Amino acid sequence: MSRLFSAYVMIDWSAAAAPRQGKDSIWIGVIKRDIRFRPTFEAFNPATRDAAMVQLREILADLGRRGERVLVGVDFALGYPEGTASLLKVKGEDWAGLWAFLAKDVVDKPTNVNNRFQVAAKMNRLMTDQPWPFWGCPANDAQRWLSTTKPDYDRTGLPADLRRTELATKGKGKSGAKSVWQVFGNGTVGSQAITGIPRVKALADDLGDKGRVWPFQTGWKALKDADLEGVDAVFAEIYPALGDVRPEPGEVPDRAQVRALCEHFLRLDEAGKLGVEFGPKSEVSEADIAAVEREEGWILGA
Repeated sequence: MSRLFSAYVMIDWSAAAAPRQGKDSIWIGVIKRDIRFRPTFEAFNPATRDAAMVQLREILADLGRRGERVLVGVDFALGYPEGTASLLKVKGEDWAGLWAFLAKDVVDKPTNVNNRFQVAAKMNRLMTDQPWPFWGCPANDAQRWLSTTKPDYDRTGLPADLRRTELATKGKGKSGAKSVWQVFGNGTVGSQAITGIPRVKALADDLGDKGRVWPFQTGWKALKDADLEGVDAVFAEIYPALGDVRPEPGEVPDRAQVRALCEHFLRLDEAGKLGVEFGPKSEVSEADIAAVEREEGWILGA
């Protein structure tokens, strides 16, 4: 049975506001085949998001020259709860409109200094003119449209706290996937999405028709080789807690996560079982499929 991919790139992202390496920084794991066609793992730990983009572009260009299709996984949300795009009044497809909004508004300097809290506050202002649904920031970044702690408010008519895929991870990891609305605090993913989505958009734009963002551009369905004809890279959301991560002696946990995920998807692919991971695991409604494909996205393997 043929594999869908010949290389796997997994990214543990960081929204740090200063250059950082080691624990709780950006790690990029790559499994590709050596000259003897044996899968080999390599890890990179760029200190800034700009440096990560340089590294990722080099990796993708090299794989493209070798004619290898790659699965690129990122450990942050690629979509928002249903209804977000409508409240923001974005143009075009919901997910693409949200991506374009973030790409236009996020300022992320080579030093890692960024305006993620200001962007969250602006989105709150446009959606509700209140300090919600986004919440969480250092005290000196608090303002009318963004609070340091989670506000108590009526969600009637507003997007849910969790996407469908986050609900599906309940009980996984320490507490399951967290809400994209929380943008500050331990284990949060909101800031990673705000700073990360523009970067994934840039990589996908580089590839043009040779890149696909799952499930928005592929459909939420099991994928076969024929579905990816002419495609060099598929970008997908991942969640490290869904895998079996066991750091080797002295290995930084973040490095272990990207290594374990690369190995996990390689094993599935070689067993002919990766394709089904791109579709629902159980019966789902047409409304759920539409929301996932249009705006919310999904975690690969959830």
